[in-house]
Amino acid sequence: MKVLVTGGGGFVGGAVARVLRRHGHEVRSLSRREHPELAQHGVGEVPGDLLDFDSVRAACRGADAVVHCAAKVGLWGPLEEFHKANVTGTGNVLRACQELGIRKLVYTSSPSVVFDGRDVEGWDESAPYSRSFDSFYSRTKATAEEMVLSSNTASFATVAIRPHLVWGPGEDKLVSRLLAKARNGELRRIGTLNKKVDSTYVDDAAEAHRLALDRLEPRSPVAGRAYFISAGEPRPVWDVVNDILAAAGLPPVTAAVSSLAARLAAWGYETFYAAAGKAEEPPLTRFLVQQLTTAHWFDISAARRDLGYSPQVPFEAALERLRVWLAQKSERSEG
Repeated sequence: MKVLVTGGGGFVGGAVARVLRRHGHEVRSLSRREHPELAQHGVGEVPGDLLDFDSVRAACRGADAVVHCAAKVGLWGPLEEFHKANVTGTGNVLRACQELGIRKLVYTSSPSVVFDGRDVEGWDESAPYSRSFDSFYSRTKATAEEMVLSSNTASFATVAIRPHLVWGPGEDKLVSRLLAKARNGELRRIGTLNKKVDSTYVDDAAEAHRLALDRLEPRSPVAGRAYFISAGEPRPVWDVVNDILAAAGLPPVTAAVSSLAARLAAWGYETFYAAAGKAEEPPLTRFLVQQLTTAHWFDISAARRDLGYSPQVPFEAALERLRVWLAQKSERSEG
């Protein structure tokens, strides 16, 4: 197929573009700037902005399918910016697909669309969207996902993929932010609990998108549905953090603050940063505190059954790949 991947220069989008190329699809990426590394994998590039409908339509022209990975990701920033990127941008992609008669759209969503601050232990796709969001990212991704799934028709098939905590080699926000905080001495354990969380190795997340694309057709069983994606082996959150730190040659997190102190600090940071109009992310947010003090792991039975999804990279093997990549990155920077 001829496939347009939005955000192919990003961490997840790039992995999706590469796996699609390896399976013989003709792939091009819509991005605001050039990403020379895509050409090395045979991925074409189309410059454009999701907020510019004409450029989105031009990028979609001639495609058989679209995988919409591009999004504004983060825990801080004005609602307007998240809404433009995640809701308005998705609306432009949907409109372009519908006007051009494109039959398939795979949407990169997030499990946070159902997270409401409680422990999530084995939830499946029957869980409703949250009624209370502590991040604009989650709120706008939920709105966009609803738009995508409600657009599914007898002639236009849509599906949403919800990979949880995607990580691995490459310039991802999760590992990069974690290592930066550790190196700056800003990392603290929160409370005494060590609850289990899911994560997803980046290649497995990309493979889930490919499987969804292959099985997606109008009126097919996967059309109009969302799927949780993970490694299928929840682990204690601080064990995961310390394993990633060890892969970077850093010591484990030992310093700790109470959950109450962390929540008060997060509230104070958010209040001050909002009042001061600061664009950078606060050292701590309420959403991050919740993520580090609650369980969040999901039942991926539906993805196994309907998509044929099965995690291929064990956690220890993924850590080794990350360790090698980080060591090579360090050598390059020193050279």
